[in-house]
Amino acid sequence: MRYQGMVYRPPSEAYSLIVQVTYGCSHNTCAFCSMYKEKRFALRPLHEVLEDFQMARQRYRSVRRIFLADGDALIRKASELYTILDTIRELFPECERVTSYASPSSIRLRTDEELQTLRAKGLTMVYMGLESGSDKVLTLMRKGHPAAEIIEMGQKVRRNGMALSVTAITGLGGPELLEEHAVKTAEAFNAMNPEYIGMLTLMVEPGTPLYDWVHDGSFRLLDQHQVLKETELLVSHFDSPGSVFRMNHASNYLDLRGTLNQDRDTLLAKIHQAEQDLSCLRPESWRGL
Repeated sequence: MRYQGMVYRPPSEAYSLIVQVTYGCSHNTCAFCSMYKEKRFALRPLHEVLEDFQMARQRYRSVRRIFLADGDALIRKASELYTILDTIRELFPECERVTSYASPSSIRLRTDEELQTLRAKGLTMVYMGLESGSDKVLTLMRKGHPAAEIIEMGQKVRRNGMALSVTAITGLGGPELLEEHAVKTAEAFNAMNPEYIGMLTLMVEPGTPLYDWVHDGSFRLLDQHQVLKETELLVSHFDSPGSVFRMNHASNYLDLRGTLNQDRDTLLAKIHQAEQDLSCLRPESWRGL
């Protein structure tokens, strides 16, 4: 396969065929994010995308999952996405799911009819970053969208038959916004009721504005006790029946997984146990992105 620059994918796409449909991220100004900084956003020529699928068919006997990279494949013209999905169905009849990242901006571009057609042609799920349900945190971190818009676009995806996986980041508001970040993030998840909820824990990457803020003292990171307190607040405010909850990313101190709302008490019990014994947390040196 032919790739330009660093390629990123969700953890659940570890065994997927990855084909770049776009290069980079269409927003790429989030203060905490170091991804895609080495390339400018661009639409990859359609003939190259289709050629990569032809190459993959010749190389791989069976392809069950396909992830359309980079940061915002859904921003392409609907007609081009239809062509890509038709090609996938023709070349990989064994493929069980096709997924991509999506932003609030790219979802807003798609009409309900277009989203329904994309789903019918095989785009089964999109990944969207909420980051926080707090507008104060979103503004600070230069997300580019208020919480209400992100929620609305998540609801739009679900309304049109696609599965939705949404992520947020513990610690993104620092100690000052700990409670607001936790409660409003839970409320945003509840309003979207996505199939999948993923929580990361903030890690500071060199080359980002956040890195500079931490080093000049204008942003303070949460300690482990505060991370657990914020996580407890988040989980206790969840009301998203059926959502699969995962907080098992390499960045997380504590491994949590379950299905809401049925496992909420079990998740809270594990958090309370960790608060009494920090030795069960992932060591700082083991954390990663």
